[in-house]
Amino acid sequence: MTCCTPSRSCPPTDRRCAAPSTSGARRERAPVSVDGLPVVAVVGRPNVGKSTLFNRIVGEQSAIVEDHPGVTRDRNAVPAEWLGVPFTIVDTGGWMPGGSDLEAKVSRQVEAAVRSADVVLFVVDAAIGMTDDDAAIADWLRRSGRDVLVVANKSDNDRREDERWEFLSLGLGEPYPISALHGRRAGDLLDVVLERFPPADEATASDDGDVAARTGDPDVPWTPDEPRPPRVAIIGRPNVGKSTLFNRLVGADRSVVHDLPGTTRDAIDTLVETQDGPIVYVDTAGMRRRSRIDDAAEYYSLVRALRAIDDADIALLVIDAVEGVTGQDQRLAERIDAAGCPILVVFNKWELITDAEDRTIRLAELARKLAFIGEAPVLKISALTGKGVHHLRPVLQDAITQYHRRVPTRDVNRVIIDAQQRHPAPGGAKVLFAVQGASDPPTFTLFTNRELPNTYVRYLERSIREAFGFGSTPLKLRVRRRSG
Repeated sequence: MTCCTPSRSCPPTDRRCAAPSTSGARRERAPVSVDGLPVVAVVGRPNVGKSTLFNRIVGEQSAIVEDHPGVTRDRNAVPAEWLGVPFTIVDTGGWMPGGSDLEAKVSRQVEAAVRSADVVLFVVDAAIGMTDDDAAIADWLRRSGRDVLVVANKSDNDRREDERWEFLSLGLGEPYPISALHGRRAGDLLDVVLERFPPADEATASDDGDVAARTGDPDVPWTPDEPRPPRVAIIGRPNVGKSTLFNRLVGADRSVVHDLPGTTRDAIDTLVETQDGPIVYVDTAGMRRRSRIDDAAEYYSLVRALRAIDDADIALLVIDAVEGVTGQDQRLAERIDAAGCPILVVFNKWELITDAEDRTIRLAELARKLAFIGEAPVLKISALTGKGVHHLRPVLQDAITQYHRRVPTRDVNRVIIDAQQRHPAPGGAKVLFAVQGASDPPTFTLFTNRELPNTYVRYLERSIREAFGFGSTPLKLRVRRRSG
C-alpha cells in the first residue's frame, strides 16, 4: 500500500501517515550533540522505516544512554556508537514537502535536523519504489549541501537489492540496500557512515584527531579513515571444530588483536593484523535444524549466526570430515550462497581419515552434495593439530580480493561482445551495454533490447567469470530491458 500524499488525505482511522501530535510540544530546538560528537539524522517520508532503522542502530549498541531532554517526539536524539566510534543519531518525523499545516510543522523539524547533521540517512522504500515525495525531498537535500546517503530500506532479499538502482535518479549517489527490520547489511551502512564523519578536530576540539581519545583504548588498530577490514565468518554445525579453527587462526596470525562489539550486544568479533592486512574473524555458535532447537538461548544464537552470514565478506563452512556432508551442511551452504557470500569449504578432522580410499569417497561425496556452490575451494585441515591451516590464508586472501574486485566498463563490454559473437542469443535478443554496478559481490547490469533466456544469462555469467578469473566468487547479473 502506498502512503497518503498531499492530494490524497488519510481517513481518520488510518494511522499510516499520521504525523506525531504537536499538542504540548516544546519549542523547536536543534538536535542535541554529545560533547561535540558527529550527528547523523535519519529522514524520509512517512512509513519507510526510519524509526526501525533508528532502533536498529541504537538498540544494538552497548553504550545507549537516554533520550535528551528538550527534544520533541518529532526529533529524538540519542548517543550511539559503532566499532568504538561515538556519535549522536537523530530520529525524525515523516517528511511531507508541500503537505498540510501539520505536515509542514513536522517537515520544518526535519529540515532543522538536516541542517545540524554531519551525515544524513535519507531512507526510501525499496518495496514500493521511488515516489514524487522522495524526489521532492531529494531536491531539498541536494540544495542543503549536507553529506547524504540514500538508504534503500526493505531490501529483504537479493531481488529487492537489485531494485535500489532506481533511486540513482535522485542524484544523491549510490543507494545502500538494507533491511532495518532484519538487520540485513545494517553493519555495512554504518561502516560507510563512519567513513563520512568529519575529521576528529572538526567534530570535537578536545580529540585533536586522536581516535584513542574517543574510544579510550590507546592501541585501537582501526580508524574510520582506513578501509573497512574484511569480515570472515566461521560457520558450521555444532562440534565440527569451528572454535578450534577460530583460535588457531587468531593465534597463528596475531600481531595485534582487538575485540570489537559486533552487531548485537553480546557478540564479539576479533580483528587480527596479518601480513596481508587486518581481518575480522567471527566465531559463531553451531547451527542445528530449527526443529531441534529447544530453548530460547540456542534460538537467539542461531539468529546471530545467520546474521553473521549476512554481514560477512567470506564464509568458512566447516564440515566434519569423519561424518561427511550432512543435510544440515547442505542447508548451511544454501544459506551462505543465498546471501551472495563466497564460500570456502573447510574439511576439518582430515587427519582422522587415514585410508586413501575413504578420503577419495569423502571428496567425491562433497563434490556431489555441494555441487550447487560451484568450484568453491576445499581445504583439508586439522584445526586441532594445525596441519593444513597455513594453506587457508592465501586462499582466503584471494577470495577477499575477488569479492571486492571491480572491472572497467570497457573490458566488461568487450567480453560480452565476444560472447555474443560466439553464441548469439535466440530470438534476436542482444545485450546493448553492460556495466559493473557494484562489488561485494561483483554485480553486473546488462541492458538489452528484449528479454534474455535464463540459460543465456548463465552463459554470459560463465563468460565473465572465465575472462576475469573470478573463480568461485559469486557473481550477480541483472538484466534490464530498454524501452523504446
